[in-house]
Amino acid sequence: MRIDLHTHSTASDGTDTPAELVLAAAAAGLDVVALTDHDTTRGHAEAIAALARLDRELTLVTGAELSCRVDGVGLHMLAYLFDPDEPELARERELVRDDRVPRARAMVGRLQELGVAVTWERVAAIAGDGSIGRPHIAEALVELGVVPTVSDAFTPEWLADGGRAYAQKHELDPFTAIRLVKAAGGVTVLAHPLAVKRGRTVPEAAIAELAACGLDGMEVDHMDHDEPTRARLRGLAGELGLLTTGSSDYHGTRKTCRLGEYTTDPEIYGEITRRATGAFPVPGAGGRP
Repeated sequence: MRIDLHTHSTASDGTDTPAELVLAAAAAGLDVVALTDHDTTRGHAEAIAALARLDRELTLVTGAELSCRVDGVGLHMLAYLFDPDEPELARERELVRDDRVPRARAMVGRLQELGVAVTWERVAAIAGDGSIGRPHIAEALVELGVVPTVSDAFTPEWLADGGRAYAQKHELDPFTAIRLVKAAGGVTVLAHPLAVKRGRTVPEAAIAELAACGLDGMEVDHMDHDEPTRARLRGLAGELGLLTTGSSDYHGTRKTCRLGEYTTDPEIYGEITRRATGAFPVPGAGGRP
């Protein structure tokens, strides 16, 4: 089985619609794909509808990537198979989404102060109906020739945490996020925990504290982790009793990663589904949960 547990659609900052993402996952030969848009589940219904029309086996895992911050360091928490209607978790996701627009406006303003001819109107047009975020601003910078790629915008010079144009938004405390996802029947995995090129990362001591509070796993095989980093994370996961996953973090044409570029072991996927009680994987035409 080929299992990719981290992808994004136009419901947040990807370039494929949820339906297009499902078709692309099938074309890439995946058996399981997780839709994990930033702080939203808005794309799930469209993805499920597209899944039902497939002529090959594919299973959808519903999820979200939650924006968190601890001790001044931003981190992302992948949440899988939770009840999207659980009120407290839904309320927190809404608070994060509502703060995205004023935060993005503030970042555009800071870029303008730095002499960059970016406009709010263009950033909003790039985001469309998606949950607006830094990748949309980064794409505007690419269009203007300020940086060559979206990834190159995520540096201290521009949009990285603490960067010259960075602005904070409402973010969950990760310990609260774990509690809320657990209460909603979901499973939590720390996304790309040592992606140092994105900015500061949480120390291993903080990861140990998260594990003690119920964190289920860590994303190890990821494009932003080199081989020594992956080995280090596998060792840490073993010490802490955490599951290890692999994922593409696919964003369509906005990033260079391909669907299925990194995958999760079927046994790990099975354990994730066993732990979840809030929702179940959705099988497509002949798919297996």
